[in-house]
Amino acid sequence: MRHVPNLITVVRIALIAPTVWLLLRGDYMSALILIVLAGASDALDGALARRFAWTTRFGAFADPLADKLLVGATFIILLLQGHVPLWLAIIAIARDLIILGGAGAYRLKFQRVEMDPTFISKANTAVQIGMLIAVLVQLIDVAQLSAFAAALVDPWGFALVALLSIISGLDYVITWGGRAARQWRQPP
Repeated sequence: MRHVPNLITVVRIALIAPTVWLLLRGDYMSALILIVLAGASDALDGALARRFAWTTRFGAFADPLADKLLVGATFIILLLQGHVPLWLAIIAIARDLIILGGAGAYRLKFQRVEMDPTFISKANTAVQIGMLIAVLVQLIDVAQLSAFAAALVDPWGFALVALLSIISGLDYVITWGGRAARQWRQPP
């Protein structure tokens, strides 16, 4: 039972390819359903891992990676289709690349990386997914719901995602930069 959250994470990673395919086909309703399922599965695997102490090193690494892959792939497709601005996609994806690169460098130099997302990072991921869902709702064109989603997305949703991405990225750089500096100063 301890690996149920890991299985849910693997399923979430497996949902990325069909989500991308559906987005490329313009089947926004089906892509929306998969993204909502991925978001719900993220909440479920995290709740199970915390509630029953079913945490593993794989889960600590794969869970945030699954989020980054889904969000990054969705941003790229929606950017290519002209539904999100270039500057926003650059900010969101650059943040994730900096975090992944920093974690890789930390791992190479100091061996072990304990993945421990901060509150601001979790909020950032939730807002990114929420904004991407709102973009898809807007594209589905369901009367007043689409108009409401459009009003939330541009400029407010875009601005909030950019702001949280920058703040959470800086939070990671400062936190992990400090840890690296302390490790560097310790005698071998």
